Formats: sequence, C-alpha cells, structure tokens
Amino acid sequence: QVQLVESGGGLVQPGGSLRLSCAASGFTFSWFTMSWYRQAPGKERELVASVGSAADSTRYADSVKGRFTISRDNAKNSVYLQMDSLKSEDTAVYYCNTNLGIRAYWGQGTQVTVSS
Repeated sequence: QVQLVESGGGLVQPGGSLRLSCAASGFTFSWFTMSWYRQAPGKERELVASVGSAADSTRYADSVKGRFTISRDNAKNSVYLQMDSLKSEDTAVYYCNTNLGIRAYWGQGTQVTVSS
C-alpha cells in the first residue's frame, strides 16, 4: 500500500532552518509529482511546493519563494523540503502529498513551530 512518512519537524527560532524529509513506498516514486502542503491552526491546507517526476520542474507558494527549496532523490524514494529564514507564520503541520490517478495520498504530517 502507498505510504508517505514525514520527518524532520521541530521547534526553531525565527531566522533558523529545518529540513523535512518524506519517505515514500508502495508506488513507482519516480513517475509522480511530489508536493509539500501545510496547515496552520484555523486555516485551510495550502500548497507549499511541488517537484516534477524528474525533478526538472518546481513551483512554490509566493510566501516561501526564495526561502524554501524542494528536492527529490528518486533512488531513495524520498522528497525533501529545505526551509531557511523561517518566520513565525511558517508554523504549521507539514504534509507530504502525491496524486496517483484520481486519488490523493497524504502522510501523517510533521509539526513545524517557529518561535523564540
């Protein structure tokens, strides 16, 4: 079965960095676009970044452009989100996502808290 397992979240001070990882299994990872979403308390889930199957295309939410970098390693079935210059408004649960045909799959989420 499809599994997405996130790791790397935690508490960081404003201006700091974190690197999130998502380990995927149960499907042919290299065929599919992978994405990171986030959901802050009281807000809707939003797309943060996505990367194409061959890592040849990426896109970012305007709020994270220039600060976050998405990447993938198809040999390791993993996708990453490097988050730099973190702000308090980046505080959220971060989810790994992929869409296989008509169904979306999600990881369990990892909490990122930016606070002094």
